[in-house]
Amino acid sequence: MHKEITVEQLNKFLDDGTQCQVIDVREFSEFNSERIDGARLIPLSEFDSQSENIDGSKPVYLMCRSGTRAGQAAGKLLKKGFTDIHVIKGGMIAWSNANLPVIKGDSQVWSLERQVRFAAGFLVLTGILLAAFISPYLILISAFIGAGLMFSAATDTCAMGMVIAKMPWNKAPAVCNTADQVI
Repeated sequence: MHKEITVEQLNKFLDDGTQCQVIDVREFSEFNSERIDGARLIPLSEFDSQSENIDGSKPVYLMCRSGTRAGQAAGKLLKKGFTDIHVIKGGMIAWSNANLPVIKGDSQVWSLERQVRFAAGFLVLTGILLAAFISPYLILISAFIGAGLMFSAATDTCAMGMVIAKMPWNKAPAVCNTADQVI
């Protein structure tokens, strides 16, 4: 089982110079927008293939937007035999709310959550319009999206988010100014 750590505890460890591996599992666009100094990026969408770059002999502190993706990454590390895993409670939302220091990037891409909300809204509206003007059966598009959103909430997973995370605008460019922090 992984442990949870508060943002204040992690910040104290970082200030004290405690040996920390802070792994950010958000997507590149989110990481490039705002991140903790010294955090390394291993997006959850690439975690299975990139997690071998994590040192299992040192404590691992996992960061995401709110804690959900970090918890998923912790489960993956536990299966690989890691034992000293900490999920940062509340993620970057809690870090920002605590007014702790961040590095602001230059990303113009919306957060993954915002992209999912836009895509879901677009698909629901499209289904309604198609049903009104082409065939009433096309309302099933909106019903499918609604059911998917309910499933996403019930399971705390997001298939649409994982698909959107793989889009080119959410990937690190071949050459980027955070290359030393991207794995």
